[in-house]
Amino acid sequence: MAANNLIAICQMTSTNDKEKNFQIVESLVTEAKKANAKIAFLPEACDFVGSSKAETITLAETLDGPLVAKYKNLAKSLKIWISLGGIHESYTKSKLYNTHLMINDQGNIVGKYSKIHLFDVEIPEQNVRLMESSYVEKGKSITNPISTPVGNVGLAICYDMRFSELSIVLARLGAQILTFPSAFTFATGASHWETILKARAVETQCYVVAAAQVGSHNDKRTSWGHSMVVDPWGKIIAQCSDGPGIAVTSININYLEKVRLSMPVWNHRRYDLYPSMIALGQHHFNSDKDFYTFGQVKISKDTVFYKTNLSFAFTNKKCVVPGHVLVAPIREVKLFSELTSEEVADLFQVTQKVAKVMSQIHNTESSTIVVQDGPDAGQTIKHVHVHILPRKPLDFARNDDIYTELSNHDKGENIKWRTEEEMEVEACNIKKVFESTT
Repeated sequence: MAANNLIAICQMTSTNDKEKNFQIVESLVTEAKKANAKIAFLPEACDFVGSSKAETITLAETLDGPLVAKYKNLAKSLKIWISLGGIHESYTKSKLYNTHLMINDQGNIVGKYSKIHLFDVEIPEQNVRLMESSYVEKGKSITNPISTPVGNVGLAICYDMRFSELSIVLARLGAQILTFPSAFTFATGASHWETILKARAVETQCYVVAAAQVGSHNDKRTSWGHSMVVDPWGKIIAQCSDGPGIAVTSININYLEKVRLSMPVWNHRRYDLYPSMIALGQHHFNSDKDFYTFGQVKISKDTVFYKTNLSFAFTNKKCVVPGHVLVAPIREVKLFSELTSEEVADLFQVTQKVAKVMSQIHNTESSTIVVQDGPDAGQTIKHVHVHILPRKPLDFARNDDIYTELSNHDKGENIKWRTEEEMEVEACNIKKVFESTT
């Protein structure tokens, strides 16, 4: 790591005036640059705080809009990384995403995360009804930690800090720094803010960076402030005062590693007694390599329509029924018993999603889902895989005949294999449905 690992947490009071808010951001980030910070961390709603849901929807912009362009130009002109802790990303006419962007010092977006935990509470007897989901669309995946000049940064937003599972997942994915840009209310901030942030730092042995909104945004809303950085031992090493401004501190990865070595909790978890925390929603529609190894054959990326970090789904060279597709672990594994607990969980999570989409495409209500575990079970490809077969009434005279057909469909001579082009076209069509529904 470089000698200079300084970061700056920025505290501000956003209003519904986007131009004024940007001027404040520009001033804070410039101050961070003058302090030699490599990354400036901005709070949730750094773009604006609306006075109503309707105004918030109206003010939201897409990521290719003029406001994000100004943030990108700011990062590029100052040669500093910027964490936009939460901007209102326009989604539909009635909803938006609460999105955290990481912009590098070249002005490029290198990380994007949309808030996955939304605050909904309804207590009729107390006349309480707060429904964030009424205008915010929940995020659908966890973002891999971003490699930055000061360490690997895990992206989260505000309310996410109350869910330790997300923090543990990010740490397992390699995060060294967790970010919780926030706009905490005054009441909850006074009671919970510092306690939760320290807990997330101690349990994950990560630095926790929490830039926050502060003060009165309008006559309806006031934020707690107290932006802070907590080290992996749970010590506050930087904190803002009661107003707009910045605080600067250093990230010491060597110290983080020392903490993890002296308190090796990651080696002592009992995954034989409770489930491990893994990111199940990290899906990708575009492949990062040309071919995937599938036992003794290669699978073209153009026939892959869905993948995660651990599994991939692809079209079949010989189908028993229309829509017969396969899901397999990316790692080359011959037998089901050789899969890790993370691979098992991910494989069947993907299988469930794929089966749902294939039923939608083929207008079916039933599926046959099969694993042939080893050659004596009919496995011809020496790689664990799941067959997903959408089923229709009377597609086989005797329902169990499908298993005989499955055992024999790719054996013998004169088999009519599908062309690569046919498989690619089907994969493309399936991918479109996935993109519109997940």
